[in-house]
Amino acid sequence: MMMTMTMATMTIIITTAVMIIATLLSKKMNKDREKSSPFECGFDPKNSARLPFSSRFFLIAVIFMIFDVEIALLLPMPITMTTSNTWSWMMISWLFLLILIIGLYHEWNQGSLEWSK
Repeated sequence: MMMTMTMATMTIIITTAVMIIATLLSKKMNKDREKSSPFECGFDPKNSARLPFSSRFFLIAVIFMIFDVEIALLLPMPITMTTSNTWSWMMISWLFLLILIIGLYHEWNQGSLEWSK
């Protein structure tokens, strides 16, 4: 009984000492204030939020998201091939890829994929 009490007391003392030492060592200095300030997408959060934003960047981001979702739809296609009719699987796959290629050609033809003009 005395051995258990001694071990419990030592455990509590050691964990408390480690927590106090970690708290003292992790204090931020005033010179680190700039490093610990929030930084989001290159904009300073303390200034006006109404800064000019590049519409070309937004358009490229939207196109990326669309094609990213379509890639996620393409990934399970080989797995579904074994459980479905081969002819219907090939027709659906080719139709989906054809729509992707036509969409990519349209975006390219419109000049949406050009970053700088």
